[in-house]
Amino acid sequence: MIRRAGERALAEGMRTGACLECLADTRERVGADVPLIPMTYASILEAYGWDRFAADARAAGATSLIVVDLPVGERPELRRVQLVAPTSTDERIRRAAEHTDGWLYLVTVTGTTGTRDELSPALAGLVQRARRTSPQTPLYAGFGISTPEHARAAAQLADGIVVGSRAVEVAEDGPPALQSYVASLRVALNR
Repeated sequence: MIRRAGERALAEGMRTGACLECLADTRERVGADVPLIPMTYASILEAYGWDRFAADARAAGATSLIVVDLPVGERPELRRVQLVAPTSTDERIRRAAEHTDGWLYLVTVTGTTGTRDELSPALAGLVQRARRTSPQTPLYAGFGISTPEHARAAAQLADGIVVGSRAVEVAEDGPPALQSYVASLRVALNR
């Protein structure tokens, strides 16, 4: 879903500069108190320029960045949220927590992102290991969270959730559909 949305955006003329303009417009609409954390790939930063992208994203209102395919040891000067997966070693989790920007992104599944029928059973063990390894670091779970039930179950284990693929899928039906979907997640989290 994420890849398809990216391909469609590129086909319709979306480029990095336009994406940063969208980020700036969003920052203007939501105000300074709402965290905005763009998720991207290392190849985009490589093409645009690492330092230039970091500076332009900050100027556009990014709170931080998520660069999903950039390992913790690479580009340590780039302020970003670090990701760990069920296959990560405890040492990798510790290093990621030391270098993360604000919170640790727990990838709940192995493989690719996308909607799932069930919340990954691997999440509980990953949360337990991350809390043991870095007890002060907030933990947000993502990848494979697509329903209000998933959101509620994940939030009972982690400090927060991240929803990507399903939100992109719902957004294809327009802003009201996305607003309703996000509201359903909020209701589930408040139970």
